[in-house]
Amino acid sequence: MTTARAALLLASPADVGRDQAAREAARELSGAGYQHEPLLDRLQREISQFLGDLMNGGGSGGGGVASLVVIAVVLAVLAVLLLWALRRFSGGRRTESGVVFGQSERTAAEHRAEAERLAAEGGWAGAIQERLRAIARELEERAVVSPMPGRTAVELAEVAGQALRPHAADLRAAARLFDDVTYGGAGGTREGYLTLTALDERLRSARTGVTA
Repeated sequence: MTTARAALLLASPADVGRDQAAREAARELSGAGYQHEPLLDRLQREISQFLGDLMNGGGSGGGGVASLVVIAVVLAVLAVLLLWALRRFSGGRRTESGVVFGQSERTAAEHRAEAERLAAEGGWAGAIQERLRAIARELEERAVVSPMPGRTAVELAEVAGQALRPHAADLRAAARLFDDVTYGGAGGTREGYLTLTALDERLRSARTGVTA
């Protein structure tokens, strides 16, 4: 049976009901001759057919109301699934390590001063970010690590940990804390900030084992 026959079914006389003709036509269009139909087009056609059957089958009165309720439920389920997928995708992105520095160019002293200002205001997340940036810039200014645009906190910890091996574990923990408050949605804490402050002080007097 071909497309012509499907069209003929739709134009059938009154002895074949309109709904029956539509279903027969849909069956023909989804047969072997249409196996290579793009998946998206086929899905759209089947959804349209499903909604059409609900509206036509409901008639009037209570059946029509029931059809509308079913459609509303289907749309609500689709909306929930879409929201879940988007949140899962964005959540996956947040777990990735992001870059340490933004667009501004500041010295280690400037990052340190900004961190202290934010800490005094109780902005612990921002203070943690700025203190980690102060550590990163200090290591660059001392040539412990070479400046590299787009470097992530994890990459900084790996490179600096090779030059400052006794502090490698603390650097990795600092990178995780930075990523948590910057990209993971975690709230900063006073304890977390003080941990980075202490690490900053230790690193400023630390001797390097190798040049990274």
